[in-house]
Amino acid sequence: MPNTSPTDKTKNRIGWLFCLVVLCFVVMVSRLFYIQIIDGANLQSRALSQWTRSFTVTAKRGEIVDVNGKVLAQSASSVTITASPGDVVGDDSEDAADKELRIRSTAQTLANILDLDAQEVYDKITDTDQNSVRLARQVKIELGDQVEAANLQGISVSEDTVRVYPMGAFLTQVLGFCTVSGEGQEGLEKSLDEYLRGTDGRVVTEIDAGARRMETGEEEYIPPENGYTVRLTVDYVIQSVMESVAEQALEETGAQGVQVVMMNVKTGEILGMVNKPDFDLNDPPRDDLTQLSALMRNSCVQDAYEPGSTFKILTTALALENGVTSVDDTFYCKGYTIVDGDKISCWRTGNPHGSETLVDAVANSCNPVFVELALRMDIDTFYDGLHDFGIGMEVPIDLPGATSGQMIAYKYVKDVDIARVAFGQSVSVSPVQLLTACSAAVNGGELLKPHIVQEILTDEGEVVESYGKEVLGTPISEQTSAIMRDLLENAVENGGGRNAYIPGYRVGGKTGTAQKYVNGKVSNDLHVCSFLGFAPMDDPEIGLLFIVDEPSVRPDYGSTVAAPYARMILEETLKYLGVEPEYEEGEEELAGSTVEVPGVTGSTVESASAAMNNAGLRVMVSGLGQTIEGQLPAAGAEVPEGSLVVLYTEYVEPQDDGLVDVPDLTGLSLVPANRELREVGLTMKIDGSGICVSQDPEPGERVAAGTEVVVTFE
Repeated sequence: MPNTSPTDKTKNRIGWLFCLVVLCFVVMVSRLFYIQIIDGANLQSRALSQWTRSFTVTAKRGEIVDVNGKVLAQSASSVTITASPGDVVGDDSEDAADKELRIRSTAQTLANILDLDAQEVYDKITDTDQNSVRLARQVKIELGDQVEAANLQGISVSEDTVRVYPMGAFLTQVLGFCTVSGEGQEGLEKSLDEYLRGTDGRVVTEIDAGARRMETGEEEYIPPENGYTVRLTVDYVIQSVMESVAEQALEETGAQGVQVVMMNVKTGEILGMVNKPDFDLNDPPRDDLTQLSALMRNSCVQDAYEPGSTFKILTTALALENGVTSVDDTFYCKGYTIVDGDKISCWRTGNPHGSETLVDAVANSCNPVFVELALRMDIDTFYDGLHDFGIGMEVPIDLPGATSGQMIAYKYVKDVDIARVAFGQSVSVSPVQLLTACSAAVNGGELLKPHIVQEILTDEGEVVESYGKEVLGTPISEQTSAIMRDLLENAVENGGGRNAYIPGYRVGGKTGTAQKYVNGKVSNDLHVCSFLGFAPMDDPEIGLLFIVDEPSVRPDYGSTVAAPYARMILEETLKYLGVEPEYEEGEEELAGSTVEVPGVTGSTVESASAAMNNAGLRVMVSGLGQTIEGQLPAAGAEVPEGSLVVLYTEYVEPQDDGLVDVPDLTGLSLVPANRELREVGLTMKIDGSGICVSQDPEPGERVAAGTEVVVTFE
């Protein structure tokens, strides 16, 4: 074994010592690198939290105002009450009994002022594991002043805000509301939260080891950045009129709901939007989430419905645009028409319109004529035209949850489907979607993007975002649009829209009465009644859609339960906008004049009609009988001269062989198939699910009314 010299041993020891020193150095450097670089921010934050205390200064949420600057939603000043447990408890130099008495007194004082439980307050203000504890927020300033005046040790009062809606139940579903924490929860408050919320500020104060504020310590104030102001296109005055009339309609008709939308047809600006029933935005029913969800639903945008005869505006416009008809065209109404073996009735099936022009057909709202117009266009032309009007397409409105409505898939469309779509069945739209489309029919042919936000502004009034007129397409020409204006004006002057007639003003429009579905079946008792109108028709500026959902009064036609209320809104709006009435001969005497409706129950149709005409009223007879059993408006009611009165006759069973033609259901899903059968008086037995592939009896067979048809779906 070789000997190791002392010199070599020394060298080895020095080498090992050097390695050990290097290793220690590397470990120390690595640790410093980890502490300062990798975990530095975390440690700095922890250190900062130990020797500083931070209070949030809530940013003022931006206002929502109408087109003229009227405040609709704002953040009012309030305060937050905060406790610093370390300061409340204090140091050990204070006598224990005196300290306990002081803390108990503090808790009781706060409980009395803020209406809180004294023991809960005591537990919070003595929890020294916390640097600060929030006791109450969005407290009225007067109460905050009382807390400050009490000069309580360790208790701070800081600025806060609370969301306030000065108008209460006003534009409810559009505006929406905020959470207690001030975050947008519904409506524009939610969809525009990034613009409205702002950025919170804070106050940072140095504290000692006992979490007490240092008298000589520094304090830093970081100011909040307030949210932006959102200016809407809605006009407060117009919206107020709409709210009032919609509430009146809801009460007088006993309806499940009322929706109203008004648009500037030249720009696409929404001037007003109402959904009834609603609630006070300052006091939402948060304890009943089901009710809150139902009341907050903006049906004008989010819900789709079968529009009925108001949809005939689009059918007429497309037929004119594609050259399949003209104003001089003539038609013959025999009370019904047959398409693919299905009988489609006119509303005057017992008293057909007979020979009529296109002008008459629009005024009469004659279903068979619109069926013929749609069938003259091929499926491609009709469907493409409706898509050009935005039907079945996404509605690009700046409100959350907009629906695109629904159309039968192209591959399943048959002539009978096109026939029903022509007069507003087998198609669904949202109210704002329909109003937007029909506005293009009268404004010169421009399909405009509907919008309710005009601009977004800073506190200093600087424009952050601005929204103006945007043309999405031109589904029809100016020439076709001019014809449509004349046709719709005549429909109000001489047709079913007469109850929307305003002496001195040129109003055009169309009524609609659509059936509703209950458990997948068409109900003969429940309807959606509407009026869609424009004014003034020589140069349309405003468009209005007024919908009454499931009115309980009878008759429940659009002409009787929607048009009169639409008339009120149109008249007040035109006056407000400064549109001067221009009376034609005899009109000025009608303006503001009313007549008393005669009582004609029990009279013959002839004598009742004569009595109404003599009183200056127009008449529509419902039923095939010869004796009047009811009338609306009721006897003695005061109505504008020239109003429409509906007379009901006793029920008379139609004279026929009692047999009906079985419709062809091939390719239909459950709901449309059931509707087809119900409309001809047949019932359905369901086998499977999906699309109809077979049926028994076969299409075209004549069977007794009430016969059950077995429909197989796959």
